[in-house]
Amino acid sequence: MSVPARVLVVDDSATMRGLITAVLNADPEVTVVGQAADAIEARQAIKQLDPDVVTLDIEMPNMNGLEFLDKIMRLRPMPVIMVSTLTHKGAEASIAALEIGAFDCVGKPHPGDPHPFGDLVDKVKAAARSQRKLIITGNKAAAPAAANANAASEYRAGRKIIAIGASTGGVEALITVLQKFPPNCPPTVITQHMPHTFTRSFAERLNRLCAPTVQEATDGARLEIGKIYLAPGGERHLQVANAAAPCCRLVERAPVNGHRPSVDMLFDSVAELAGRNAIGVILTGMGRDGASGLLKMRHAGARTFGQNEKTCVVYGMPRVAYELGAVETQLPLGSIGEEILKTAAARKEGSE
Repeated sequence: MSVPARVLVVDDSATMRGLITAVLNADPEVTVVGQAADAIEARQAIKQLDPDVVTLDIEMPNMNGLEFLDKIMRLRPMPVIMVSTLTHKGAEASIAALEIGAFDCVGKPHPGDPHPFGDLVDKVKAAARSQRKLIITGNKAAAPAAANANAASEYRAGRKIIAIGASTGGVEALITVLQKFPPNCPPTVITQHMPHTFTRSFAERLNRLCAPTVQEATDGARLEIGKIYLAPGGERHLQVANAAAPCCRLVERAPVNGHRPSVDMLFDSVAELAGRNAIGVILTGMGRDGASGLLKMRHAGARTFGQNEKTCVVYGMPRVAYELGAVETQLPLGSIGEEILKTAAARKEGSE
């Protein structure tokens, strides 16, 4: 990036503002142009400084971060990275922020953390580069699920397993895709890069918004029609195992591509277990995680799809997968859910 990303730091804690500023200013491609202690100061600073990116605390006086984020997205859309506590309450607020249109979220560090805000710099730079269309999804996303519930009798799942990988921008993307799924969708496994305290809240949110049952994956859970399994964040990778009775496996291994859970770990296992009886999908996200695994899936005979550049928050993972030849078909986000279902449907009675 030739011109440093210009960042406004918004947090009611002077200590936290100072820490975030120090972390960001340590990178020559980022510069903090201002700080604000609350929404009132932040609104004025945005007008005066015109930053490329805002880091925004969720819990603030006068107006909380979610309310202020909503105003930003409606009145002056721009990339916003939310800063949240790694608590259940903080996780729920972070998921809500991502639905409203936040670019991404980072957790506040614990005391004594040797690498506070370890991935914040990369996320800020990606946000500054992003050409995304900032939209508000909010609760408007709830309607399609009910409509699809009426289509259950018309849809017959085949024998395929669906595997989906996503990262930055994945909350909105997954909601868009999964709301096309009927209650009797094919068994679906998902790895979304997300802190460990966030994935349970996200699974609960998806379960409320979507027609199928969505749950955080547990070790040994049988893959069943009508169920979607989200990899728990943090300590283990999600894989699938047992060809006779496919199930989830949570594996304790080192991070892959800097991530745990890793999309590559999931896709590799699906390629080995299901081969041509699988569908692989790679959605918006930074980096390259999932690209080589999706290529293995395609070589094993699976059908593979990637989100196109125009509809990605960050065209990173899908771009690398496409350039490797892992993506059979690129599609806009709004078309992916229907295409997955069409590809996974039983062709005729008793056949795939």
